[in-house]
Amino acid sequence: MGDVAKDLAAGTAGGAAQLICGHPFDTIKVKLQSQPAPLPGQLPKYSGAIDAVRQTLASEGPRGLYKGMGAPLATVAALNAVLFTVRGQIESFFRPYPGASLQVNQQMVCGAGAGVAVSLLACPTELIKCRLQAQSALATSSSVGVAVKYGGPVDVAKHVLQSSGVKGLFKGLIPTMAREVPGNAVAFGVYELLKQHFAGGRDTSNLGRGSLMVAGGVAGAAFWLAVYPTDVIKSVIQVDDYKNPKFSGSMDAFRKIMALEGAKGLYKGFGPAIVRSVPANAACFLVYEITRSSLG
Repeated sequence: MGDVAKDLAAGTAGGAAQLICGHPFDTIKVKLQSQPAPLPGQLPKYSGAIDAVRQTLASEGPRGLYKGMGAPLATVAALNAVLFTVRGQIESFFRPYPGASLQVNQQMVCGAGAGVAVSLLACPTELIKCRLQAQSALATSSSVGVAVKYGGPVDVAKHVLQSSGVKGLFKGLIPTMAREVPGNAVAFGVYELLKQHFAGGRDTSNLGRGSLMVAGGVAGAAFWLAVYPTDVIKSVIQVDDYKNPKFSGSMDAFRKIMALEGAKGLYKGFGPAIVRSVPANAACFLVYEITRSSLG
């Protein structure tokens, strides 16, 4: 089995593990990010993450937490397959000989390069996912045109293609790249740094599962710490109405969020994102490493 095939298989398995652990947290994150700012004298729809979980369970049951999972299940596997495969190809470019371990800064370059490739796939998928997840948060706001009820991922894609063509699916590509490139550079850098720290040197091939899980979990948290405000901007742009948009672009969204809600507006949903990233990425990296080594 070639290296590309191994990375594809291991990345796919890691992606599935990541999604199953993390999707409910992600749903809550998007609901909090996309709820409209309350009118003067009114309370926001959700007072926080726990309240969003409570309301979601009350109105939609446990299935509500797994809303919008169809599209990412198919694609999170593909996203991670692309992420780990492109990273593997860039790694082999840096390696003086097969199996040589890389320096932390080289891993950061590999992560950044993989982030560029992933953005092209992540942007349309996340647009569909965010529009499905945000439906219930947006339906109660009185803004025109947002309360479209989507039947599912394919229905969202149809709506978007009808209203603005293929380029509509790539709405939010700039903030997606601004998240994926530095985010993956940081995540893979931190992952390598911790693995080398636990191994006491550059050879990390004999690390136990516990060490891999800790390194993966911390790397996941580092990703979000590095780029969270960009993700908020991406979410509001992707759930924005096509016909009469509130935001003309990333900078406009940044300025308006700052004006309306201050810096804390850029960290809406931060709690569930961090809480999710640790177990989800611990699972992802662990399953990736186990699958990769079992394939030889």
